[in-house]
Amino acid sequence: MRILLLCSSFNGLTQRAWLELRRAGHDVSVELALSPEVMLEAVQLAKPDLVICPFLKEKVPAELWRGQRTVIIHPGPPGDRGPSSLDWAILEGAAEWGVTALQAVEEMDAGPIWAYRIFPVPAGPPRKSALYNGPVADAAVELVLEVAAKAGDPAFVPEPLDYARPEVVGRLRPAMRRADREVSWAEPTAEVVRRVRAADGSPGGLAELCGMRVRVFDVYPGPALAGTPGTVAGRREGAVLVHTGDGSVWVGHLRAEEPGAVKLPAVSVLGERVAEAQERPGYSEITYDRGDGVGVVSFDFYNGAMSTDQCRRLAAALRYAAAQDTRVLVLRGGEVFSNGIHLNVIEAAPHPELEAWTNINAINQVCRELVWCTGQLVVTSVGGNAGAGGVMMGLGADRVIVREGVVLNPHYRTMGLFGSELWTYTLVRRVGAREAARLTGEALPIGAREAVELGLADRAMAGSRQAFERSVLEYAERLAADPGYGRLLAAKQAARDADERRRPLEAYRVEELAEMSRDMFDDRSGFRQAREAFVHKRKADRTPPHLAVHRELSGTSLPGASHM
Repeated sequence: MRILLLCSSFNGLTQRAWLELRRAGHDVSVELALSPEVMLEAVQLAKPDLVICPFLKEKVPAELWRGQRTVIIHPGPPGDRGPSSLDWAILEGAAEWGVTALQAVEEMDAGPIWAYRIFPVPAGPPRKSALYNGPVADAAVELVLEVAAKAGDPAFVPEPLDYARPEVVGRLRPAMRRADREVSWAEPTAEVVRRVRAADGSPGGLAELCGMRVRVFDVYPGPALAGTPGTVAGRREGAVLVHTGDGSVWVGHLRAEEPGAVKLPAVSVLGERVAEAQERPGYSEITYDRGDGVGVVSFDFYNGAMSTDQCRRLAAALRYAAAQDTRVLVLRGGEVFSNGIHLNVIEAAPHPELEAWTNINAINQVCRELVWCTGQLVVTSVGGNAGAGGVMMGLGADRVIVREGVVLNPHYRTMGLFGSELWTYTLVRRVGAREAARLTGEALPIGAREAVELGLADRAMAGSRQAFERSVLEYAERLAADPGYGRLLAAKQAARDADERRRPLEAYRVEELAEMSRDMFDDRSGFRQAREAFVHKRKADRTPPHLAVHRELSGTSLPGASHM
């Protein structure tokens, strides 16, 4: 079937839909919904059998849905309507939520229902981004495949929206207002956390902190401290500890409420206002746990971005773990495994190019620690999406395990970078030079199963992130107890020594950095413009040609350059 994906951005969910539909044998093309005219032209060029909108903020033009079957994937249960569905679900503490596939009609979210899924909502509460990228995305991809199958059945007719039906449990909800986002530090910690997480990662909670109006992100409950609500009680690893009505809350990231401000670690935004705040325990982005044979270095960096400081701390943690008397070392990522260097911190630095250079050298040290850990077998646990240097960093391990549903983007091209993270060694070692050139040149996402088929990863495991992490730990424990462990470790050490004699790891690093210096300092491939567009969320002015297959085949393109 010929399917056109209309979307506001080629985000993680849209990428998963694209991957799964193609894997199911469908002919899939993508168009960004930049305007009604662009959407209509895309349909005229693609001549699809079906239009699916996995992530669409814009209204579908009437001329389009009247003449073409168009299905919207809405992040709410049957009957739910409105643009702030997940925000309300988290803020109001919904015990379960859903995703609905519905046909586009004049009234938004009111069309006939093709299919739906219901799932439990963690009591946590979860971040909106975690809910969206986790159970919502899993359900949405199932629905996309079901919709494609039903579209091929001439006897199928979607069910009209009928609030009298028992499964239609939603309702029309208004868009959240600024007042709904306002955070009062005098509220109990649980309420502060819930309100911020209902807006995380966009647009964030609204609050005043240290005399600044800020957007608040990335919060965790802190200790039961007594103090004036809204005052800073301490700091640690870029986060600040803020007094609440009944305790405290750790705030990891802030964005000043002013034009052009960038989301950054809280300490960076507050600056001198928290210079005298004392260091407090109880918050850490990196942890180390060990059993008899397995040590686990866990890191959870917000949105998968890795600043210079974070990379240095992670490299130190890996050195410590490698020096322990365990047999297997597991590197475990968080909600997002890693997206490489921290573009926001780079953009906000006094000298962005110099900060980018320092950052890439720091993440390279993390990669080096993984490759040179020859006293243990190393397993990378990729439970969340990864991109660019984040993918390449994980390839330094002996075994790479990915969770089914994870999307990997093993390329740097869209950011105007050659790339480093020792990819010219680790990626080529896994997939060969020709396949490495294709992956980095095509700049397309790959799914977990494709990663295993290519040799990029060793195994794909199903389940929630928590279930996946348990499975990886059990795998590592079996590896540590394997009677042939000594032989495996000796073979690893011999292979590393042979590779080093053939060409030192330092040679790969130096060659990659020579290319990166031209990208970062000479801006030969548009890194500065691409970075600015990404950080400031500038809207793309066309769909990337490698995604808009219908335009490539027709010879029709839109003017302008893509910032995707």
